[in-house]
Amino acid sequence: MILLQLAVLLACIFIGARMSGIGLGVMGMIGLLILLFAFKMQPSDPPLEVMLIILSVVTAAAALQAAGGMDYLVNLAGKLLRSRPGQITILGPLVTYFFTLFAGTAHISYSILPIIAEVAIKKRIRPERALSMSVTAAHMGITASPVSAASAALLTVLAPAGIKLADILLICIPSTIIGVIVGILFVFKRGKELNADPEFLEKMKDPVFANNVDASNDTVLVLKEGARSSVGIFALAVIGVVLLGSFPSLLPSFSGEGFKPGFAVNASGQVQIPSMIMMIMLAAAGFIILFCKTTAAQVTKASLFASAGQATIAVFGVVWMSSTFMNHNAEVIENTLGSLVKAYPWSFAIALFTLSILLFSQAATTKALVPLGLSLGLSPAYLVGIFPAVNGHFFVPGYPTLLTAIQFDRTGTTRIGKYVLNHSFMLPGIVTTAASVIAGLILQSILL
Repeated sequence: MILLQLAVLLACIFIGARMSGIGLGVMGMIGLLILLFAFKMQPSDPPLEVMLIILSVVTAAAALQAAGGMDYLVNLAGKLLRSRPGQITILGPLVTYFFTLFAGTAHISYSILPIIAEVAIKKRIRPERALSMSVTAAHMGITASPVSAASAALLTVLAPAGIKLADILLICIPSTIIGVIVGILFVFKRGKELNADPEFLEKMKDPVFANNVDASNDTVLVLKEGARSSVGIFALAVIGVVLLGSFPSLLPSFSGEGFKPGFAVNASGQVQIPSMIMMIMLAAAGFIILFCKTTAAQVTKASLFASAGQATIAVFGVVWMSSTFMNHNAEVIENTLGSLVKAYPWSFAIALFTLSILLFSQAATTKALVPLGLSLGLSPAYLVGIFPAVNGHFFVPGYPTLLTAIQFDRTGTTRIGKYVLNHSFMLPGIVTTAASVIAGLILQSILL
């Protein structure tokens, strides 16, 4: 029976992934209804905390975008990258990584990728090197960001076991930086030099293409009046999340007559950090609207705001379906996988990586599978160490950041191969993820 239930689960995930957008969410709900009515499963609690954190953080990022803060950051990145064009293979991924770490979303890379491609082409450096690693670095930045939905999902699962946000950042920031550096070294001389690439040389015979390649795309960006202020407000919000998540004693607490624990306040009377993240990030969006010359209407029209809805629905449906399946079959799963995971703990990292390939979401993968890791006996510190393994959604080249990078490479060096899986991001992604996980495991054994 469990195999039939698993088949329903995987079929819904596969079909939803093919739909893209909100596909995973709506197919997850269809799967959940099948599990309820056909297999009489009791539904688990919906992943409300992760959903609301996604909405809060991305709304703050959308406010930053609407106020011109994103443009300001991208303008700074462009100046840095153009000032050292010969180092684009190194600087491109590192800039993208730190921007994602700050913003909590990889969508900021859409504005940086064309600059990286342009600088690489003009310097005749193979764009595939910088672009493939920049996309990979953006994904890694999500698992190191204090305000990403993925980090929040991990924190909500591990906080009851004593893990604080500072613990996650202490391991995941250095481990992912190490992974990105290893990935950069891997791609540094990968492929033929652009001036020795037959396909590029053939394209350069077309005078129109040659003129477009060498034409200057430098434009003077007129920043909005509140751009710099919005970055400052967003930065203060990030600092606030880090401080409160790292030092729980700073969180407000309540007790005495009339006290009632609930969604936002735990049994000991302390405000829970997921709720605090929601408050801080939405308040940051409010301050940006009030003081940075933008409006609520402009925030809702920002492209990032639309991504919040898609991500929330995707996590809502697929995680609710997956957790219902896991809870119903917990005893069977633990008996089947418990001995394997105890003997080979690293096998759980492979499970995280595999599920992330299917779900296209670090947050959904984390919320769906990390609780299982705890029930199988893996320590919270170990789960923090292998957290970067949730970055497997580069494996199948359908994620928007991958497709965007391919689109911006006019030389054609960044591509999807004949056999689909032999694409430009496969090896850099595997190398970077593996290096990050190994570094994370070493660091958690020393620091946690």
